[in-house]
Amino acid sequence: MRLQEFHALKVWHRQHGRHPVEKNVWDAVLTIWLLGWVGAPSAFLLHSGWGEAACLSVLFLPGLYVALRRWLHRARLLRCDWIGALNRS
Repeated sequence: MRLQEFHALKVWHRQHGRHPVEKNVWDAVLTIWLLGWVGAPSAFLLHSGWGEAACLSVLFLPGLYVALRRWLHRARLLRCDWIGALNRS
């Protein structure tokens, strides 16, 4: 994801407070992503192969989450109001 997309999602969630589940899920995705960035150096220093793999895999989580939501929105399986905010950025 580009920085503009992160900012667009942040602005959308701030303006649309009536979607608490959307905001909480996005906050959880970002928290796990941040844990990957913080945990990677520790896993590397401790030579923890599984820890390195876990941290590396969650670095792609925000992009994968947005891609999944776009796919579900296009398939009309889940309505996603913030997709429009990403398309404008």
